[in-house]
Amino acid sequence: VKSEGPKLVPFFKATCVYFVLWLPTSSPSWFSALIKCLPIFCLWVFLLAHGINFLVSHRSASRILAGLIFSAVGDAFLIWQEQGYFIHGLLMFAITHILYSSAFGMKPLDLQAGLLMGLVCSSCYAFLYSYLSGPFTYLVAVYIALIGFMGWRAVAGMQLCNDLWTWTKLSACIGAMLFMVSDLTIALNKFCFPVPYSRFIIMATYYAAQMLIALSAVESRDEEDFRKRS
Repeated sequence: VKSEGPKLVPFFKATCVYFVLWLPTSSPSWFSALIKCLPIFCLWVFLLAHGINFLVSHRSASRILAGLIFSAVGDAFLIWQEQGYFIHGLLMFAITHILYSSAFGMKPLDLQAGLLMGLVCSSCYAFLYSYLSGPFTYLVAVYIALIGFMGWRAVAGMQLCNDLWTWTKLSACIGAMLFMVSDLTIALNKFCFPVPYSRFIIMATYYAAQMLIALSAVESRDEEDFRKRS
């Protein structure tokens, strides 16, 4: 907390600015896009503050940074989703989940967690299916598969039973789950029925998810520090 907390202060301030201004979504503008993306920009700075050499030498950290970049582009597209840019935003976040999955890695495999995540995602899609039409019928299916895969890889890294988890792996796991909650709320609100306080739920869980996933990128640095101390 002492080492990483101060680097996250700009993120918390930018998040507060977003919620305080609470710009109306009915009149999208570049200013609205900037305010919405500003917390994600701050997470770029958070990772860059660890040094370019750190990002270059640790693929997981660089992939998470790349995911944050695509997320910001996706956020900007979603500002104009009513003007036909929702699919563009969906594509940007799909790439984000691929990058995050790659960053979390495939070890340990943990097939039980994968089966459980597959069951959860299949149930969500089965519920949404009757509300979907046109290209969204398969686009949403692909997106749910990608975010479910990302969630599986984050959960698999925990290894609670083996007592091998770290706080950074825990933050990745919680972050992935919050990301899924945020996107499920978007889907329910857009395709099914109005969700009370949907915008607050979506953005609060989204910003928290991105912060926790960004924090998980510092795990490799923690390992380096531990080796130096020992």
